Amino acid sequence: MVAAGVRWPGDPTGLRLDPARVRRAAVLVLFGVLDSVPAHERNDGHVPADLDVLLQRRATTLGHHPGQVAFPGGGIDADDDGPVGAALREAVEETGLEPGGVEVLGTLGDVPLPVSNNVVTPVVGWWTTPSRVAAVDHREAVDVFRAPVADLLDPARRAVVVHPVPRGRTRTPAFELDGGVLVWGFTAIVLSGIFDALGWTVPWDEGRTVTP
Repeated sequence: MVAAGVRWPGDPTGLRLDPARVRRAAVLVLFGVLDSVPAHERNDGHVPADLDVLLQRRATTLGHHPGQVAFPGGGIDADDDGPVGAALREAVEETGLEPGGVEVLGTLGDVPLPVSNNVVTPVVGWWTTPSRVAAVDHREAVDVFRAPVADLLDPARRAVVVHPVPRGRTRTPAFELDGGVLVWGFTAIVLSGIFDALGWTVPWDEGRTVTP
């Protein structure tokens, strides 16, 4: 999947990046067997019940995407080793994971994020040796958790969010997890694109809408 890439949709907001202020960023899309608790949904064996992806909930006080579920990540600094170095550094700072236990599989194509004027590179990794994770800095994130991939693929948990945009309305994917947790926005777009590229997506009702 990393070698073949992912075809991202055009920017759904109708907004444009400001070239004078654009910032490059990276996120870590980390898959693995994160704990011994299986998914609630077996998904007919489509994916292993113990396969997870690491997510976090952003603090509500942040200026961009407050309170949203997100991948670990952030801006690429001058002394980072590109997107991979930035994604791993940010993941360590935000979740406390041990980077030596992460096998980087590669990077996906950049995703423009005009609402925060970022161009984001998803870095895909496999957690060969899971380590303890938690929200390190509560100014950045208030929770770090596993999301079972089989649950994310469950058609009953999939929906779309309708956004007002300058030229009307647009629709982006969303995933409902236990406890009223909603994965939407950039994170849901990336997950949906990856699942489509891998051939994991199960048909679901694309007319079902939810409100963040």
